[in-house]
Amino acid sequence: MSGTEWKTLQRAEDWSSCREELPHAADAEAMLVEHLIRGEVGRILDLGSGDGHMIALLREHWPEAEAIGLDLSPALIEAAQRRFDSETGVRIETHDLMQPLPEGLGQFDVVISALAIHHLPDERKKELFSEVFELLRPNGAFYDLDVVAAPTAELHAISQAAFGFDGRQQDPSDQPARLEDQLSWLHEAGFSDVDCSWKWFELSLVGGTKAC
Repeated sequence: MSGTEWKTLQRAEDWSSCREELPHAADAEAMLVEHLIRGEVGRILDLGSGDGHMIALLREHWPEAEAIGLDLSPALIEAAQRRFDSETGVRIETHDLMQPLPEGLGQFDVVISALAIHHLPDERKKELFSEVFELLRPNGAFYDLDVVAAPTAELHAISQAAFGFDGRQQDPSDQPARLEDQLSWLHEAGFSDVDCSWKWFELSLVGGTKAC
């Protein structure tokens, strides 16, 4: 998959539907904002920001924070822009995560992503983790709420059934990596306090911080 498929309206609708159907994702989001992100948050970067859900969630807790969202889908970008039309401090930009992150973004206290990075090949995931690390301020944090690869085909089938996806055709752009590999890549990128903080079958919240 080249990434151009995300420019179709159908793709955006499929993504929105999938997100709404994910069980227990709200539990992971609550852990993120209530426990994992600490201190003052002045700038937020959302990778694969979709309709702006994660930016809105964080700005409920840190309303003064400036936020930048990067996405490839015109329909989802438009939805995010509508969401934040009456707000200041939020900017949504077009960017393909297969490409290096744009220059000139500045430094961030929090970088987040949800249901986006698993569409990237593993080599690009590793590169992206390193790019994110460079964009973080000291004590900044990166968290990714996303799909990971089950260790076996049987466990994958169990997970899909739990999500209500059994019998549904596999998304050809899905390229989830094993949890242990992603934790290793975060360590290699320089992150501290690397952990999987929450997991429900193949849905996990992983991340780490940038030490001073």
